[in-house]
Amino acid sequence: MNHRGGWALIKSSWLSWMQYSSFFFILVFGWMITPLIYMLVWSGAAGTGTLGGLTSGEFIAYYLILILVNQLTYSQTNWTVGDVIRMGDLNHWLLRPMLPLYNPLANEVAGKVVTMIFVIPIASILAVVLRPELHTTWDKVVLSLLALAFAWLLRFFWGYWLALLAFWTARADALLALQDSLVFLMAGIVAPVWMLPAGFKLAASVLPFRFMVGFPVEILLGQISRQDLLIGFVYQAIWAVFAILLSAFIWRLGIQRYTAVGG
Repeated sequence: MNHRGGWALIKSSWLSWMQYSSFFFILVFGWMITPLIYMLVWSGAAGTGTLGGLTSGEFIAYYLILILVNQLTYSQTNWTVGDVIRMGDLNHWLLRPMLPLYNPLANEVAGKVVTMIFVIPIASILAVVLRPELHTTWDKVVLSLLALAFAWLLRFFWGYWLALLAFWTARADALLALQDSLVFLMAGIVAPVWMLPAGFKLAASVLPFRFMVGFPVEILLGQISRQDLLIGFVYQAIWAVFAILLSAFIWRLGIQRYTAVGG
């Protein structure tokens, strides 16, 4: 566990990302467009009353928070893992005196710093202009931050094990795209989870995708009961542990196959 080398790798990755910061700013802005559209749709539909238990201002708060959570948990670096495996660049990871996992983690941390430099000011400007309504308490803030940490852990390793399937197939990126589609449908982006049709709501309550984005937002807005809160944390922890163990298992099998064919 070469933590000093890992930290040096994070700094070098950050400098590399900063060289292309304008490209990533445009990319991140594209990711923000969809939640912003749904924010305008649902806040407009609520009008001067309520819809799904939220006022127009609360819908604005929901989606502004969701934009921040989505950006903090989204792991764009997992999209490059398959290319690293297919093109043989994994050799460089294996030759470094540190765990290969440090490489995607370094890019993950560096990417978050660069993208949040753009996202936070934009979200702050939107908050000043649109005047969201947020009624929360400090205990909800703390629990939401804890859920956010688990959400990142779950989303990163869930995408990581999917990306590692590139050891066997060139279509691993298609599985990552499918994951993003399921997150869009079940994680509270197209609509808050409690407003989904019964079938989707039931699926979202047990599958991992809601716990990657929507769950921390629901906690912060107080749209979840104490019992559902505890159950949610249990599901989130179970899925996170499952994703980590599955990633380790697939890596072990994949690296044996990778070395067997000479990289």
